[in-house]
Amino acid sequence: MALPLQMWECSVERCAPAGKHRFRDDRQSGARRDGAKLLAMRRWALTIALDPQREQPLFLQLAGAIAEGIRRGRLKPGEALPGSRELADLLGVNRNTVVAGYGELVAEGLLCTRVGGGTFVAQAPAAAVAKITPSSEFPTYALAPPAYSPPQNTVLPAGMLMLSQSVADVRLFPARALARAFRRAIGPRSRMLLAQSDSRGHPRLRAELAAMLARSRALAVTPDNLMITRSIEQAIDLVARTLIAPGDAVAVEAFGYPPARSVLKLAGARLLPIPLDEQGMDVAALEALLKHQRLRAVIVTPHHQFPTTAVMSRGRRERLAELSLQHGFAIIEDDYDHEFHYEGKPVLPIAAGHGRGNVIYVGSLANLLAPGIGTGFVAAPPPVFERVAGLRAASDARGDAAMECAIAELFEDGELLRHVRRTRRVYQARRDAFASALEQHLGSALAFHVPEGGMALWARAQRDIDVSAWAAAGAREGVQFKDARAYDFFNREQPFLRLGFSYHDEVELKEAAARMARALSQTRKDRGASVNSRPAGAGLKASRAKTGCATPERSNRSVHVGT
Repeated sequence: MALPLQMWECSVERCAPAGKHRFRDDRQSGARRDGAKLLAMRRWALTIALDPQREQPLFLQLAGAIAEGIRRGRLKPGEALPGSRELADLLGVNRNTVVAGYGELVAEGLLCTRVGGGTFVAQAPAAAVAKITPSSEFPTYALAPPAYSPPQNTVLPAGMLMLSQSVADVRLFPARALARAFRRAIGPRSRMLLAQSDSRGHPRLRAELAAMLARSRALAVTPDNLMITRSIEQAIDLVARTLIAPGDAVAVEAFGYPPARSVLKLAGARLLPIPLDEQGMDVAALEALLKHQRLRAVIVTPHHQFPTTAVMSRGRRERLAELSLQHGFAIIEDDYDHEFHYEGKPVLPIAAGHGRGNVIYVGSLANLLAPGIGTGFVAAPPPVFERVAGLRAASDARGDAAMECAIAELFEDGELLRHVRRTRRVYQARRDAFASALEQHLGSALAFHVPEGGMALWARAQRDIDVSAWAAAGAREGVQFKDARAYDFFNREQPFLRLGFSYHDEVELKEAAARMARALSQTRKDRGASVNSRPAGAGLKASRAKTGCATPERSNRSVHVGT
C-alpha cells in the first residue's frame, strides 16, 4: 500500500553539532516548539510504499524509502523530518517501527538527530545525493516529430539592454492598483467568484472590454460575442481549430508572427505566404492567388503589421473585406497593439467595416499591462463565436476569474484608461529618442522610417553588414537584438532588424544605440572591412511616411521582403 509521508517544504535550521543549538531558557524552547508547529503547516506529501505482506520488516522498508528519497534529491540536506510519533500516526504503524527506521538511517550517516530537536537529513550524507532529473526511460509507443520548438527564455545578464522584443515596460505598470483590485477579487466576499467561473471570461471584464472596443474601435461587440483568453496565442489557436480542417489553405504575411504560424500549422493548415509592401500585406498579390487557389482563411495584422510596423490603408482593408465576401474565406484580424498609434488618426479595424461577418477579431492586453499578464480576447460573429466558445469550454473551462475581475476593476475606475494615455506619451517620446540615437551613432548603416505607431522600429542594414555577426557582437557589448530570420516565412537570412523601443527609457535607448555602433565597428574589424566613412546622421533623415518592409529606394513597389 502507498502511504503518505509528510515532507517539510523548508527548514529554518540545518543539522549541526548538538551543542551549538542549545537554548538558554524555556522561552527559547517554547519558540522552538512554535517553529515546529509552523513547519508542520508548510509541508508537501511524499508518497512512501509500506507493504506488510513483504518479508522485509516495515522499519527497513521505511528506511529504504527515505534513503531513496535522499539519494534522488527529493529530501534535501538539512530538511526536517516528522517526529516519530507523528509519522507513526500518519503511516498507521507502531512508533518503535519509525524509531528503528530512523536509527538505521542515522547509523548510515543519512540522518542526524538532536535530543528534543527532531530528525534531519544530514548536511553531507554518506551516500551520494543526486539531483532530481527527468526519467531516463522513454516510451515504447511512436511519437510524431515536434510540431513547435518553444523559445529558450533565458534571464538577461545584469546590465543587458534588450531591443529584441517590443514589450511593455513593467516599470510603468500600475502594480499597486492591480494588487488592490486582486486582493478585493479574492477577498472574503468573493466566495462565488473563486468557486465558479465562465469559460468565456468574467462577465465584468467582458462588459468593460466590449464597451471599450465598441467606443474606440467601432466594433459591433457585446459581452455575448466576446471571449477572454489567457493569451492572444490561445485566441488564435481556438479560432484556428474552429475554422481549419487538415489541408485547408490559409494565406499568411510573408513576414509574420512565428507562434501564429505554428498554431495554424498545428490545426492542419497549408500556409501560403503573401508578399508585403509599405502598406503591409499586398492585397493585389492575394487577389492574384485567389484566381487559382481557394482559401479557407487569411490572417493579417493590418494596424501595425508584425514585424514591419506598416499600416494598411483604408482602401486596402476594404478591398480585402470585399475579396473575403466574394471568395468566401475568413479574415483573422490580429490587432495586438491598437492603442499605441502616435501619428494621425488610427484606421478602423477591418472588423468595423463592410464584410465584418467574415472577420474574427483577436487582440491582447499584454502590451497595455505587462508581458507576464498575457490576457487576450476574441470577438466573432455569433455562429463562429458559439463554436469557439464550445471548444474553449471543452479544453479550458475555468479561465482566470480572479485576474479577470481585477483587470475589470482597472477598467471600471478609469485606471487603465489613464495608464494607456500615459504610456502612449512615454512610448512616443522613446520612439523619437531612439530614432535620433540610431541616426547619431549608426549613420547610414541602418535605413528605416519612423513608424506611425507600435513599439518597435523596422530597419534594413547596409549590404556589407552581416546582421547575425553584428547581433552576436552586440550581445558581447551588452545589447540584445537579432536579425529578422525568424519572422521570414522561409526562414532565410535577412538584412532586416526589428528593434523594440518600448522596454527602455530614453537614456537606456541612447546607450543601446551606442553599444550597437561599437558592436558594428568590431564586426567590421573582424571581417577586415573598412568602417563606414560617411558621417553619423548623414545616411538617413527619418521619415514618417507609411512604410514597413520596403527600403526607401524600393518603397513604391511591392516587394517580397527578404528576397
